[in-house]
Amino acid sequence: MSITLKCLSHTPLRGLNDPGAEVVAEVDAVLAQARAEVEAFDPELIVIFAPDHYNGLFYDLMPPFVIATAADSVGDYQTPLGSLSVPQDLALDLAKHILNSDIDIALSHRLQVDHGCTQTLEELTGSLTRYPVIPIIINSVAPPFGPYRRVRKLGEAVGTFLATLNKRVLILGTGGLSHEPPVPLLAGAPDEIAEFLIAGRNPTPEFRAARQARTLATGMVFGTPECPLTPLNVDWDLAFIQQMCQGRLAEVDDFDIEAISRAAGRSTHEIRTWVAAFAALAATGPYQARQDYYRPINEWIAGYGVVSAQAQ
Repeated sequence: MSITLKCLSHTPLRGLNDPGAEVVAEVDAVLAQARAEVEAFDPELIVIFAPDHYNGLFYDLMPPFVIATAADSVGDYQTPLGSLSVPQDLALDLAKHILNSDIDIALSHRLQVDHGCTQTLEELTGSLTRYPVIPIIINSVAPPFGPYRRVRKLGEAVGTFLATLNKRVLILGTGGLSHEPPVPLLAGAPDEIAEFLIAGRNPTPEFRAARQARTLATGMVFGTPECPLTPLNVDWDLAFIQQMCQGRLAEVDDFDIEAISRAAGRSTHEIRTWVAAFAALAATGPYQARQDYYRPINEWIAGYGVVSAQAQ
């Protein structure tokens, strides 16, 4: 058994909003290095913890956690369409193990995943199908949210399962860090928006284009007085990265959901994917971690970070 971890921000605006040549070059370089490390590791299995952004999961049935035995990309924000290479029997075995660990998780035999899953998968492997991958979606944008201790326990359950496999496993967490794109809330939403949040699967190309245009326009003004959304919070991001790298995972049990939203933005809760990923790694034994990159990038509406860790 050999287990390694990569946690990184994703942003739908990469390649659409230009933060400047220097920033693009920095991110390209750190992603190229991360991809080279993944290729050298040559995983036999990837487990990716990812959020959804009202593309595959809606309020007609919004599970806190869902594991897929089969998954297809919706192809939003320049990400590729197509099926992921999900090992069905192994994913089902993992689902059973999680349930037997007293963690309730939904199961999907036909899950739609969006850029929150596929962007990172493509960036680190070059495609959606190069390696077997089990997607686990953690609700990170659709309140109400369960406590962070539940996310940590989910990760631990996944980690104890991975420890039984004689495989090279790459654990991915993707999302955050400080982050508030223009994602609508159900509470108080106009009827049209509420209907989309409840049952908006498979939108028309025109609807998807308009949705992406709104996000693009927000990225143009994010971080300026013209934008009312919560700005990026460098101090919060760096403190969280340090907490993960130092293995202080039990402290997430005290995370206050509303306080995080106020301090760093409502979509900062995508860090739930990082918490689960690190908890999975920690469940297999001690680890060493490093911060590979961090920079607040307003044009991408993201505190952009990359972190790596390796089981000792």
